[in-house]
Amino acid sequence: MTHGTRMDTQTPYLDGDGNWRDTATRYALLPLRVFLGVTFIYAGLDKLTNSDFMKASGAGSVGETMRAVRDSSAIPALVDLSLKNPVGFGYAIAFGELAVGIGTLIGLLARIAALGGALISLSLWLTVSWQSNPYYYGNDLAYLMAWLPLVLAGASVFSLDAALRARRRQRTGGYR
Repeated sequence: MTHGTRMDTQTPYLDGDGNWRDTATRYALLPLRVFLGVTFIYAGLDKLTNSDFMKASGAGSVGETMRAVRDSSAIPALVDLSLKNPVGFGYAIAFGELAVGIGTLIGLLARIAALGGALISLSLWLTVSWQSNPYYYGNDLAYLMAWLPLVLAGASVFSLDAALRARRRQRTGGYR
């Protein structure tokens, strides 16, 4: 049993039957998707190319950052887990950000990529940004909230997900 409205059944452009509001609604999440995709790709590449970051200790290292926020984080046990292998944790975050950014930008498994972005943002908010006072100075909470519409809606336009759906529909000769 299925429920709800399918966004992928609409025509890609106005053909005289719709209005500008329909078009604006269909493309409303595209700027957010591009921003988050590019930002997470940049963040992942920045970490991977920063030799100071990928160290267990020293100024600017992931290990030093984790030690600095350990006592002020919401979940110190999560920070302790990262401190068991700070370099491995740094690589996991960097490659996770890169995968999330690419998936979001090209719209491949977009909901899963957005969920990954939300989980990365949530973990960073509960550890690194938690001590921000007032809370809105920490950007990880804002990123978490920005990911949620993409978790719910996915990437219905200019995405590999939409192209694959259209191709499946064309092969089956119907609505799927």
